[in-house]
Amino acid sequence: MAAVCQVTGATPGFGHSISHSHRRTKRRFDPNIQKKTYYVPTLGRKVTLTLSVKGIKTIDARGIDSVMRDLIARGVKF
Repeated sequence: MAAVCQVTGATPGFGHSISHSHRRTKRRFDPNIQKKTYYVPTLGRKVTLTLSVKGIKTIDARGIDSVMRDLIARGVKF
């Protein structure tokens, strides 16, 4: 599964792990991605989304109907 949030668009960041001796090795900072299922009353069905925790908080604040309207306008598959 790709580490991309469908609501916020959060993607992995890249950087270095730095050891005690200050050697640098490449690493990847993944967002905290969760699979969540919501019932959307306007669509009349359940929808499973891959969300970062910030995306879950966005849905809690704005409501699932408002967020789904924006996702449909952007053309996101779900």
